[in-house]
Amino acid sequence: MSRREPLAFALIASLALWQGAAARGVTPYLPLNLDPDVESAIERVLILGDEPVMSRPIPAALVLEALPKACKVDRPLCELVRHYLARYMHGSGVEFFSASLADTTGGSNITLPNQHGMKAQSPYQISGAAYIQPNSYMLLNVGGEAYQGRATPTGTMLSLGFDWAQLDIGWRDHWWSPMTDSSMLISTEAPTMPSITLSNYQPLTRLGLHYEVFVARMSESSRIQLTTGGLTRGYPNMGGTMVSIEPVSGWSFSAQRVLIWGGGAAGPVPISQVLNAFFNPAKAQSSGFGTGIHVIGKQEASFTSRFIFPGPHPFSVYFEYAGNDTNAGRNYLFGKPDISAGIEFPRLGPFDLTYEISSWAPTWYVHGASSVQTGYLDGIVNYGDSIGHWFGDQRVLATPNSLADAVGGQSNMLRLGWTPSFGGYMQLQLRALANEGQTFYATFPYRNEYLGSLSYSYPWHGYAIGAELDAGRDVFGNHYVRIEGYFRDGDALFSHGDTASAFTGARPKGDEVYVETGVNYYRVQDSPLSTIRVYTPWTVGPHFAIGAWRRVSLHQDLGVALDADEIQGRALLGVHMINYRYRFGRHLALLAMAGAVRYSLATPAYGLYLGGGFQWRNILPGWDVGLEYHRVINAQRMRDLPTDPQGGTRPDSFHNIYSWGLYLSRNF
Repeated sequence: MSRREPLAFALIASLALWQGAAARGVTPYLPLNLDPDVESAIERVLILGDEPVMSRPIPAALVLEALPKACKVDRPLCELVRHYLARYMHGSGVEFFSASLADTTGGSNITLPNQHGMKAQSPYQISGAAYIQPNSYMLLNVGGEAYQGRATPTGTMLSLGFDWAQLDIGWRDHWWSPMTDSSMLISTEAPTMPSITLSNYQPLTRLGLHYEVFVARMSESSRIQLTTGGLTRGYPNMGGTMVSIEPVSGWSFSAQRVLIWGGGAAGPVPISQVLNAFFNPAKAQSSGFGTGIHVIGKQEASFTSRFIFPGPHPFSVYFEYAGNDTNAGRNYLFGKPDISAGIEFPRLGPFDLTYEISSWAPTWYVHGASSVQTGYLDGIVNYGDSIGHWFGDQRVLATPNSLADAVGGQSNMLRLGWTPSFGGYMQLQLRALANEGQTFYATFPYRNEYLGSLSYSYPWHGYAIGAELDAGRDVFGNHYVRIEGYFRDGDALFSHGDTASAFTGARPKGDEVYVETGVNYYRVQDSPLSTIRVYTPWTVGPHFAIGAWRRVSLHQDLGVALDADEIQGRALLGVHMINYRYRFGRHLALLAMAGAVRYSLATPAYGLYLGGGFQWRNILPGWDVGLEYHRVINAQRMRDLPTDPQGGTRPDSFHNIYSWGLYLSRNF
């Protein structure tokens, strides 16, 4: 243990003595990707309760806090979830139990998305957890999951502490994204890793601060590559930090970073070097912090945001901008990025609807050694499965003599739920994946992947029984059909009745949805090679946008938006992760935004998106005029096609775009 670690533990202990009398104790967590019906109901309650979830598993205490506000909007759903949470309110009990039997035909045996490593051909799956809580500040969970080929004590952990500092020791899941189907940094795609986690569920300060710090041990690998080129066997470490704020109800923003280091002769890595790499990733990836083999191997980072729009048809919009490298040697610019976006409607009559899309550059979850970085030739995996987005398992994987394909690509997910009047819950989920072909990173002529599932659950004497039909074609052209029947202890399902008529959502005054159209006057700086800069003349192109504003004070609004511009005949899609408006009076308003873009070149470029301007509101009732300046900073594209110019000091090109936009906006 380093000198800094006892100091940190002493600080935590002293804070505990200071705040312990007033603080609440620990909270249990709800199952993550193990009980879909319950999780769907809870996600809907959190949106109706104005709680923008940024990470998972979800603390039970957070759901309890959201219930009063959700009950004002949808009391039947609220009471259903309240009844389910009652099982967590005792000194001991069963949290959940699920068992299923399945039969699969076809030649595909893909890793099913987000199912802790379970394969399509597994004939069974069993999971569950129970708890004992001797006092408010100690909680022991005993859980596990088993399927063909593997059993993992998922959910087994000891929790100690307070609402502002809960320490979890054991097999705790981590999901760091508002996305519900694809988390780039860490998810439930792979079996759960043993970890130590410190976090809070009670917001701190007026900013609504949440934090989470963890260190985990990955599975053993025999292909950890040292900076000298030699191989060693060992258990790599994975750690990360997440910080989020929720300064106003219904909007949250977070930043997170994960690092992979050590294993065998590549460790132990001094904590000082881990901190150096965390705060200066560009140097860690380029020149390092000294000589020797004990160096940081891989880093990934992301910014995420989530926005909830209340009303008769409430919805949540969320974004993730992630990178697994730095850009142009700058710590604040992401290299080889991903942009993900989603929208969720918790109530459209008897239906709920979610749509999510992710688009990523090459090199995710693949990492060889360099002179200053340890390499992990099996990939960023746990027991062979991707630690992040499920696309990481849908490509040519690593072999003893090769790395996994580092292809870029795009995924789409559509999920439609239905609460019928005769009771139960039906859900249709469709996924599509397209790996980029014809690039230097593709060693296989990939086909588009299509996955679909249809399930129906019904409450039965406090339990849930149901069936699910899964079918798909993987990226190699192989098919499968899977029929599953399941039994679950505990349910969050309606047994009968017209639940849609109980919904009483109303839009607060000042909140608005808008569409805008106009013109964009732009100039592009292209750097196809690191030593070349090409400027285009100023040009006019069309502009379109759609977005929403939510009033947060007398003069201030927060919102989200999606811009669509034509730049040199190609689409530029920009997401406003932070959209801010200050209204000076009835007409004049000041605008500012920050986000990310996807520029549709031969293969996509991704970059940072900043802007600001002015708006003249209500030139006619419901109509606004705006003038904005936008800047795309170092949109990066890998030169991965045979037709791309090669050379220079880097394998990528950069694109900066400067634009002025004049638009007319219609508010609803």
